[in-house]
This record gives sequence, structure tokens and C-alpha cells, in this order.
Amino acid sequence: MRYFDANATTPLRPAAMSAWANAQSSLWQNPASPSSAGARAASTLEHCREQLATLTGTRASGIVFTSGATEANNAVAAFEAARTPDACAIVSAIEHPSVLEPVKKFFGARRLRLLPVDASGTARLDVLKDWLAAGGTTFVSLMAVNNDTGVVQPVAAAHALAALHGARFHCDATQWFGKFPAGGLPACDYISGSAHKFGGPKGTGFLIFDTVRNAAFSGQCGGGQEHGRRAGTVNLPGIAAMLAALDEADAEAAEENTAREAARTRFEEIVLQEIPGAHIHGSTAQRAWNTVSLALPRHDNLRWMKRLERLGFTVSTGSACASLDGSPSHTLAAMGCDSAVVRRTLRLSAYWETLPSDWHMLAGALGQTARALDEEARHTDPESGVITVP
Repeated sequence: MRYFDANATTPLRPAAMSAWANAQSSLWQNPASPSSAGARAASTLEHCREQLATLTGTRASGIVFTSGATEANNAVAAFEAARTPDACAIVSAIEHPSVLEPVKKFFGARRLRLLPVDASGTARLDVLKDWLAAGGTTFVSLMAVNNDTGVVQPVAAAHALAALHGARFHCDATQWFGKFPAGGLPACDYISGSAHKFGGPKGTGFLIFDTVRNAAFSGQCGGGQEHGRRAGTVNLPGIAAMLAALDEADAEAAEENTAREAARTRFEEIVLQEIPGAHIHGSTAQRAWNTVSLALPRHDNLRWMKRLERLGFTVSTGSACASLDGSPSHTLAAMGCDSAVVRRTLRLSAYWETLPSDWHMLAGALGQTARALDEEARHTDPESGVITVP
């Protein structure tokens, strides 16, 4: 089975598996314990923190290890809402539910403004500038890379605008890490990441925060772990595995991203030629090398997905989190796509083991599927014909 659902999750890298097994067998003791064994575990934990700081170009003192980006995003939203109880938050309309839902919960609808995007799926900086200039906003959140379209967001410019008006800036970089250099983001007030998106284990992630501007930050309470920032016994094997995965992914990003993007671009050219009327969402914007949001000219996306699976390809209709409750893509809706287009869209997302030949075979499978579904439609209703929607 060829895997094109990497934006949902990725397999564990061998280096991460090795690091996890080593820590699980020899460093399983509690790093918070005063024993010598606990001290060894604590030393390894701090080494991991320093390693992440080096990779991301940040300070080790501003790193909190979490269970994933969802926990980090919730902690930031709760802290910021309580810090300024009368102020407003601006969050992009295309954020992942792990950002949108906590901000709605902790700030409330009255204190939340959804930043629109243009037709390419890029956040509207002109609107952000006007809203910040109007005053009353203390918190802004903009993701680094959209999980549905792969469109890279103008984080540096948005962060500069927020800083100019004294607002704290959060970046959910879940889809950035593992696809772009880890140190390529600006020094935001908060950056969250999740290990399982780049070959680390599920249930492990991190929050990077500015220790000067957010000196009082803390997440969950109940113990003094993570220097008092996040209570709970740390998952040292998971953290060690995460750092092994990120270190490997970061080296690959520097060496292979150009070739990876070329393979994706060639795939798109073939598909658009093979299936007239198909469209790539966000094609005019900078995108992550691994992601294609493909709007097909006809037939429901679930039919495409199931047919492709029978041909040996795992693809998706969009965000795994949104799919759980059957919600259509709010990202595509924010981009101005109507519900019919959303229902014909597939999300294709590769990972580090995806070869150019895999992309080529997927293109062929899409063409084969288009012909098979068209024939099926003609057989079911010969009088209706097959209508291509532009």
C-alpha cells in the first residue's frame, strides 16, 4: 500500500524506534526522582531539551515537552485568555481544530475574530493590520503550514505586525516540522509541534515559548515537572524518539526538498492533463513539498478514496480530526469553495519514503479511477451522461 496520508500521521522512523527502545530499557526511571537513576534520566531529558533548542534556534529554558500540539495549543489559549480577560484574539479561519476550538472555549465568541484568507488559502495580512491597529487585541494565532492545502502562511510578517501592536503571537507549526528546516520560523511568543507528523511517536510534542515576554506561563498544574510549567511525569522515551526523528528530518529537509517538490509538481502536471477540469487548491501560493489538495471535476471524494484504496493507495478527504465528526473542510470553505467542490476534493500528502515513482503511479491510478467512475456512472444512468464541472 502506497501511503499518501502523511499529514494525518507518519510511521515511526527507525532512528526514533531505536532511541525509544534504548530509553525505555535503560532510562525508564522517573526524571523527577532524587535517586541517581532518576538523575541520569533527568540529564538525558535536559540533553533532549538542549538538542531541540539547537535545532529550532531557541532557548532550552523556553521549551516544555507535552503530549502533542493539541495540549500545547490548549495551554496557550487558556493562559492567554486568562492573562487579559477583556481583550480579543485574532485567529486565522484555516487553523486546525486544536487551535480553533480552545480559543473559542477560553476567549468566547465575543472575544474572537477569524482572520480571512484569500482564494489561495493565504492569510490576509491587510485585514490583520487593520484589526490590530483598531486596538483591543492581545493574542494572534496563525499556523505555519495548512494541513489541508499545504499552503505556507506568512508567519514572519504576521508576527511582526502582532509585535508592533503589543500582541502575543502563537504559531501552530505542526505541519512545518519535518517538511522545512526546524530553525526557519521567526522567534514567536509560542510555537507548538507534534512528533508523529515527522516520524516520531504519537502522544509526544512540545511548546516553545518566549521566557521573557511570557515568564509566568504554565500549562497544567499538579506537580513541579518541566520546571513548574507542565505537571505530569514526562515521557522520556517518547521525547528521545522525537528528537531522533526531528534531527533526521531536519537533515533531509536541507538536502532533498528541491527534488521532492519537483516530483510533486510533475505529478500535478500529469493529473491535470489526465483529468480535464481537475484543480489544485492553493497552486498559486508557496506550499509544502508533500501536499496536494486536489479538486476533482466529478464524483464524490469518498468514491475516489475507496477506489484508490483498492488500487493500493491510501489517501484522504482532508483533516483526520475534522473527519471524525463528518465536518467538511473549513479551510476550503474559507477559501471560497462551495460545498460541491469540497465534496470532490482529495488530500494527498507524502512523506520521506515517497519516491517520484510513487507519485507517478498515483497519477496513473487517478486517471484509471476517473475512467472507471465515469463508466460506472454511465452504466448506472446511461441517459445522464457524465458532466465535467470546471
